Amino acid sequence: MFGSVLVANRGEIARRVIRTVRAMGLRAVAVHSEADAELPFVAEADAAFALGPAAPAQSYLDIARVLEACRATGAEAIHPGYGFLAENAAFARAVTEAGLVWIGPSPDAIERMGDKINARNLMERAGVPVAAGTREPVAGQEQALAAAAEIGYPVMVKAAAGGGGIGMGVAHDEDGLRKAFQAATRAAERFGGSPAVLLERYVARARHVEVQILGLADGTVVALGERDCSVQRRHQKIVEESPSPGVSAALRARMLDAAVRAGEAVGYRGAGTVECLVDVEQGDFVFLEMNTRLQVEHPVTELVTGVDLVEQQLRVAAGEPVTFAAGATEPRGHAIELRVYAEDPKRFLPGPGKIDVWEEPAGPGVRVDSGYVVGNTVTAFYDPLMAKLCVHGADRAQALRRARAVVASFRVEGPKNNLPFCAELLDHPEFVTGDYDTGLVGRMRA
Repeated sequence: MFGSVLVANRGEIARRVIRTVRAMGLRAVAVHSEADAELPFVAEADAAFALGPAAPAQSYLDIARVLEACRATGAEAIHPGYGFLAENAAFARAVTEAGLVWIGPSPDAIERMGDKINARNLMERAGVPVAAGTREPVAGQEQALAAAAEIGYPVMVKAAAGGGGIGMGVAHDEDGLRKAFQAATRAAERFGGSPAVLLERYVARARHVEVQILGLADGTVVALGERDCSVQRRHQKIVEESPSPGVSAALRARMLDAAVRAGEAVGYRGAGTVECLVDVEQGDFVFLEMNTRLQVEHPVTELVTGVDLVEQQLRVAAGEPVTFAAGATEPRGHAIELRVYAEDPKRFLPGPGKIDVWEEPAGPGVRVDSGYVVGNTVTAFYDPLMAKLCVHGADRAQALRRARAVVASFRVEGPKNNLPFCAELLDHPEFVTGDYDTGLVGRMRA
């Protein structure tokens, strides 16, 4: 095992990774921008290195500067967290070429799964269910119209590269497709560096369900259950839970088996997530994309399995065996995660500001992964995620009760925050029964 780990990220995920690194007796190194110098993750690391100005391109996205931080601090391995450089194959290669340990899948796996069209075609060849769609990048509107006529409306138009719902749009007819195609290509170029888009059959009533996989050092790929991520605004997740209340035992078995095949198809190592769309009407699923990193919502899997995913990432990267039996990861109880954002709870627009009051809840089955303390400022430079409120219960009913309690007792003053929305959601009939889909938030705000 290497002796020191540099965490190439910020906020709550940097703090969370540092916690496990230090618990394993390893040395934790933080990197930070000028804007983040006073955040808790910097103080909690054994060493810290200032990358540069607040702008991500001059700090967290500066590969040369991150590698310089490794040399300056003596770090032997890099954990990228999520976002920023986590799914950047060039960064992963640069890390290994510098003689450092990359805590993540191979650069080849990142590249193969980073392009949604290539990933879709690869999954289809591996026997993983995929939606009807285009197998090549769509070059222009006329080609898009022809493809949509073959697939059948409605269709989803989305960027071929990047994640987080960037550029996604739904078209129900030719006029709608022209507009969605223009919007998707613009977003794809701006955020993904390529105008390439793809079309897929749109599922009107769908759940967004993902499977956590872990590729072990010996080549084995295991599935650690699924998470329901259907509560979203603008294709961005807000609440996740595990197990999914909308997945039967038979469907779960098929999804986990498909996720393992997906990992095996790219020789996957480390933690990754196979995201799927579940057709509520048909009761079946299709592959959506694969995230070649740790997910924001990984705590719900940790709570129901008892597996520390960051620890396993470190062990796999060091070539060591994991600390759990591959066949002993059946979920125990139920877990829910609520993302607490510095944003308007009605329109979901960012609301940065200085934190005047910050009082985290505590109690049985409660876990809070936060990136801030009182006196810190949530700036406009980065994602507005402030904390993740996580609860675990013996069953979903108990988890819901605990979730309501933690939302009610978490006090945040200063920045706008979405805690009122979380409280509203937890009492919404569709969420209470578990019979919801990706359109829930839209219906709540209609």
